[in-house]
Amino acid sequence: MHRSKPLLYLALGTSITLLAGCSSSSSTLPEASTHASLTTNVSEYEYLIGPGDSLNIFVWRNPDISGTFTVRPDGKVTTSLVEDIQVAGKTPTNLAREIEEKLSTYINNPRVTISVNSFSGPLSEQVRVIGEATNPKVVNYTKNMTLLDLMIAVGGLTDFADGNGAKLVRVVDGEKRTYDIDIDDLIRKGNISKNVDILPGDIIIIPEAWF
Repeated sequence: MHRSKPLLYLALGTSITLLAGCSSSSSTLPEASTHASLTTNVSEYEYLIGPGDSLNIFVWRNPDISGTFTVRPDGKVTTSLVEDIQVAGKTPTNLAREIEEKLSTYINNPRVTISVNSFSGPLSEQVRVIGEATNPKVVNYTKNMTLLDLMIAVGGLTDFADGNGAKLVRVVDGEKRTYDIDIDDLIRKGNISKNVDILPGDIIIIPEAWF
């Protein structure tokens, strides 16, 4: 017998309404890595630091002020010489140059290297999967991510999912747009033409099938 989940229906329906309320009408995305504007955005993607990231800040010839620092929820870190540096939303390279400038007050010609040991990224860059995925969750965006990669990360679809009824919500030029995606055809039928590019901040909504 088909399971009864009225509260889930209500929550999922509310989510879809809120997410799609300001969106344009549904349309279909092109196959992964074939759309010029999307591939340009993907190829230019640079990782941005976010709260929860662990940063290794190395100052050449100054081990006493080098170290590993966790980005606080307010997006800042405090080092030995510089307090409350805003780091969230910056690339590691840009942050290294900024810290060099701040350290130049105390050190002659400082040279800084920054590496990220664990990745969370800004909330606006993360990809969300809700509804009938095996493990619906927030996934950290990685360069050249596709729908297939994302579905592997969330464990695929549940037995009750309407994969071909799924929607992708994306902000384009400040406007929310909703796109049709065919997850059933992609992962259950192996139709690779249904694979599409995923961009930072995308939201995937997978409804439950009605039997």
